Amino acid sequence: MKNKVVTFGEILLRFSKPDCLRLSQGNRFIGKYGGSEANVAVSLAMQGDDVEYVTAVPGNDVGRAARQSLQEYGVSTRHVLTCGRRLGTYYFEEAAALRNSRVAYDREGSSFSELQPGMIDWEEALKDAAVLHCSGITCAISQGAADATFEGVETAKKMGITISCDINYRKNLWKYPGANPHETLDRLMQYSDIIFGDAIEWYVVSGHPQVPFTALSSDYQMDLPAYADWLDALHRQFPQCRKILIGIRNQVSSNHHTLTGVLLADGTMYHTRILDIPQIIDPMGVGDAFAAAMIHSHLHHPDDPQFFLDYSLAAAALKGTIPGDFNLSTEDEILEALNTP
Repeated sequence: MKNKVVTFGEILLRFSKPDCLRLSQGNRFIGKYGGSEANVAVSLAMQGDDVEYVTAVPGNDVGRAARQSLQEYGVSTRHVLTCGRRLGTYYFEEAAALRNSRVAYDREGSSFSELQPGMIDWEEALKDAAVLHCSGITCAISQGAADATFEGVETAKKMGITISCDINYRKNLWKYPGANPHETLDRLMQYSDIIFGDAIEWYVVSGHPQVPFTALSSDYQMDLPAYADWLDALHRQFPQCRKILIGIRNQVSSNHHTLTGVLLADGTMYHTRILDIPQIIDPMGVGDAFAAAMIHSHLHHPDDPQFFLDYSLAAAALKGTIPGDFNLSTEDEILEALNTP
């Protein structure tokens, strides 16, 4: 049985200041590699899956280092293109107490933004693949990157490959002429068999109001009938999608979050416990950990929707305890967290 996963997106170099300093303070930056789809690739590799990452990097030391950061965790980079002049970056200011985290992107003119249709041999890249994973971010970078995304998605559909989508709506990225996030994301989701998004993203793409989630602890009572109605409305909007997963989070403070999720699979809603996480180390990549565990569960436990949801929640919760973008949790560690009362 095929079990290779191909992920497609832009790998980034992340810069942040130590000790919760603001970007305007101090004179030292800490650099780490990340980016949504790269995070998914590494997380899947850490769980033992066969993963191929498709992206574009410059042919310089920074591009080579980005490749090596993926190879270090067992991600294949055979179909990484070398082109362009620079790697995209982002600057992350950590949250502290009442101060929220902040992100500033510097991606214009990056190697990935210069992709065009025809540059990627999608049939070769998707050979022996079970899943293609992409996200709304890939379509937000440039028209060429969006066109390359749909070229990959359409090839995967013709090849009978499952398409996994993370909505990943980032309103400050859609800047190229003619960019239409709602129309583009709707089109991408119409192709997708499995879709993940947090509650805000599902509201943005669907127009259906969010169900309030104000949990301060794990004993919060969710309005499950309201979530069932919401999921039914989403399925009517995206009827081809086999699994719809909503990640739900309340940020009690900068380092105290409550986290849960709901899943619609084969017309049935599943819910899971609420995790009270009082010590978040790094919130970046939590949604990507959710998405990666979702794909892993789809490959290895396709007929157990409750496990699918419980496992994905546990993986996301663990990511919040790990510095950097990558979720470096193994399958055994996620299972241990899943089974911890």
